[in-house]
Amino acid sequence: MTKKKRYSNPYIQEIRRGAKDFLLWITGYYDDILPIAKPPANFIYPAQEIDLDPSKPIVTWINHCTFLLQIEGVSILTDPIWSERCSPISFVGPKRRHQPPIAIEELDSVDFVVISHNHYDHLDEKSVRLLHSHFPSIEWVVPKGVKAWFTRRGITRVSELDWWESKSYNMPDKKITLRVTGVPAQHHSGRGLFDADTSLWMGCVLEAIYRNKESKKAYFVGDTAYNEYDFKKIGKAFKGIDLSLCPIGAYTPSRFMRTVHASPDDAVKIHRDVQAKLSIGMHWKTFCLADEDIEQPPYDLYKAMKRHGLCPTTFIPLEPGEKSNW
Repeated sequence: MTKKKRYSNPYIQEIRRGAKDFLLWITGYYDDILPIAKPPANFIYPAQEIDLDPSKPIVTWINHCTFLLQIEGVSILTDPIWSERCSPISFVGPKRRHQPPIAIEELDSVDFVVISHNHYDHLDEKSVRLLHSHFPSIEWVVPKGVKAWFTRRGITRVSELDWWESKSYNMPDKKITLRVTGVPAQHHSGRGLFDADTSLWMGCVLEAIYRNKESKKAYFVGDTAYNEYDFKKIGKAFKGIDLSLCPIGAYTPSRFMRTVHASPDDAVKIHRDVQAKLSIGMHWKTFCLADEDIEQPPYDLYKAMKRHGLCPTTFIPLEPGEKSNW
């Protein structure tokens, strides 16, 4: 039997956690020394009033890492999850804390779906099957090693990407060509006991290329921790990122989470490194995956933006179902 390739992160040592590590986390071994400061009772993130212009590209935060991007009649979903739990078992595991603001059946169209990696809160089988049933012509874009999961379920319109690999989709009936590029993330993968890191994890840069004007760029960061290298490279490779969809949740205890998840302070560094015109927070509020309170990330994001001397209105947390132009 051929041994499966295992992917790794170039800038850190092994980051996977075993049963012993999870037990140590639960029993308090990894607890942060200083307690996290809770938001004031009257805290409201100082985002600008959203005055939506339907003629411009629109992004809707559905939940967790699921966004709907709409540009020139093209609809793109990221890491779709509509299930009640993010778990291999339907009645056990993290349970959603709010209902999706829109049902899959209520979506007008979905042309592309981008998957960052195969963890259960990012690759949700129930949602994938339902989307395929309603929109069988979806083009699915996944990391290396994930396509086989789709083909086993009868879904064949699937493209795999490696880091820095691109694929272009020409749409003669649209004003744009869509180019999707897989980019590095610092994370890991696996859905069972024996497939650890046998598929890749990634972010994606989505470029809407016009024939007669400047392209629009959206960067779906994926699930990642921060390092000093990858995001600076992404910022240099893709000048003028209009929108960054960036994780801000599941970061405590820091000693346990920091190699795989970005804290709000890390997210601000990513926002700064890629020089995004606008960033929107994700990977928070829907599922409780760490020790911080589910409403904590926006407050820590606000403090991080102030600490780095950046205007808070350039990196905002939306509520599920809220929209913004980009």
